[in-house]
Amino acid sequence: DTFYLSDELLMRTQTSAQEGRDMEAHDFTKGPLKMISPGVVYRRDDDDATHSHQFHQIEGLVVDKNISMADLKGTLEALCRHVFGAQREIRFRPSYFPFTEPSVEVDVSCFNCDGKGCRICKYTGWIEVL
Repeated sequence: DTFYLSDELLMRTQTSAQEGRDMEAHDFTKGPLKMISPGVVYRRDDDDATHSHQFHQIEGLVVDKNISMADLKGTLEALCRHVFGAQREIRFRPSYFPFTEPSVEVDVSCFNCDGKGCRICKYTGWIEVL
């Protein structure tokens, strides 16, 4: 699923590497780490109405003692409202990723049909954004 430019160089497939750097650099005595890691990534996907070999990925992370899923949800909801608009409905779906727990995927109501269902949202009314 990876685009290799040479035997030693490849296009990035995810944005997770930034999270490790930020966790190492963060001063947790000043509070929790709450971060959003956006970026362009490349994967060998068949292009269609909702997929492309090049796309923007957004990951969110909240790390500290005594935090809960509510802290992560609040961070992700604030991001979605800022980027996609206050009028968008937001949906959190529990999901399994082997490298994080707990994890969710986040959908926003379709900007094209306003959640009614169209070709862009695969007639579901939702677009996965995180």
